[in-house]
Amino acid sequence: MLDKIGIAKRIAQEVKNGYYVNLGIGIPTLVANYVPEGMEVEFQSENGVLGMGPFPFEGEEDADVINAGKQTITTMPGASFFDSATSFGMIRGQHVDLTILGAMEVAENGDIANWKIPGKMVKGMGGAMDLVASAENIIVAMMHTNRAGASKLLKKCSLPLTGVNCINKVVTNLAVLEVTDKGFKLLERAPGVSVEDIQNATEGTLIIDGDIPEMSI
Repeated sequence: MLDKIGIAKRIAQEVKNGYYVNLGIGIPTLVANYVPEGMEVEFQSENGVLGMGPFPFEGEEDADVINAGKQTITTMPGASFFDSATSFGMIRGQHVDLTILGAMEVAENGDIANWKIPGKMVKGMGGAMDLVASAENIIVAMMHTNRAGASKLLKKCSLPLTGVNCINKVVTNLAVLEVTDKGFKLLERAPGVSVEDIQNATEGTLIIDGDIPEMSI
C-alpha cells in the first residue's frame, strides 16, 4: 500500500520529457519533487506560474511565491509569472500536456467530483472545471477509499461533478487504473496489495485482464 508520497512518485513516472504539466492541490503538488533528474518538464499553476520547482526547504520559503493552493513553492531557472487570464488562456487553449488532480470521487465512466461536499465549507471550484473541460490527458491522484472505508471509485459519483467523462487514469494508494468505456481497467497493484484487496475496495466495474504486476516505485 502506498502513502501520499508513493502515489506522487508513481505519477511522476507518467511525466514525459518536454511536457507542460498542471498540478492540482493536495497530492499532485508532490509530483514535482519526484520527476527523474535530467528530465525537462515545465510545471504550471493556474494562479500564474510556469516553471514551478520542488517545495522549498524549511526556512527558505518566500511568501510571495505560491501555487494555486497558496502553498509556498520554488521556481526553476527561466520561470515566468503572469496574470490569471493568461494562465487560463494556456489551459483553455490546450497548451498543457498533462493535468494531475486530486479527487473526492471518480466514476467508472471518467466523471470526477473534486470541489464540493454539500453542507461543508469548501474554498470553491478554482481552476478545476477549466482544467477538466480543456485537458486531454488527466490523471487523478487519490486514496482508494474514504476514512470510513467506503470506495471512492464508483459506478456513479454522488457528489456535485467537476467534469464529465474526462479522466484517463487514476493512481491510488492501492492501484493504477485506466478509465475505459467498460470501467476501471486494473493496470498495476501497489506493493503488498492483492487483486482481491482492490476488488473489495472498488465499487465501480473493475476489469482484470491476466496477471496484474506490482508497481515499481
